[in-house]
Amino acid sequence: MDLDSAQGKFIHEWGKLSTNWGVNRAMGQIHALLLVTKDDMCADDLMAKLCMSRGNVNMNLRALEGWLLIEKVYKPGERKDYYKAEKDLSKIFKIIIAERKKKELDPLLGLLNEVNAVMPKCPESSEFCRMTKNLHRFAKKADHALNAISKSNAEWISKILLR
Repeated sequence: MDLDSAQGKFIHEWGKLSTNWGVNRAMGQIHALLLVTKDDMCADDLMAKLCMSRGNVNMNLRALEGWLLIEKVYKPGERKDYYKAEKDLSKIFKIIIAERKKKELDPLLGLLNEVNAVMPKCPESSEFCRMTKNLHRFAKKADHALNAISKSNAEWISKILLR
């Protein structure tokens, strides 16, 4: 497989995978291209390589900046904004975990806090209360674990994952 084919396949598949992380395919494809490209790229480069509209590219560049997965790079004498991806895989992993936690686990904990105020008065409400309390305990443990990962030194994550 030549480089262009391999890059195209990687970008396509990373875009598909990114939908599992709570982002759209275009955002994933832009991230993938910046991740595997040596040189910084401007929006025009991204539009040409990925066959995307300017609006789609610009919107997703802002979103990737918001996630801290990419950053703008200043190039003397250039009027265009250039971008480069975070290349530290441990940092990328931690960023994705933090964003998923914010979008999925935090709302679940809020919901469980709210519904745990129900008092058991019958067999159905007893089962409801038992299950939501168990879910709440489990979600709190997951929250503590993800917070520990997010605050930890990124080195140990790489060592564990790369074994």
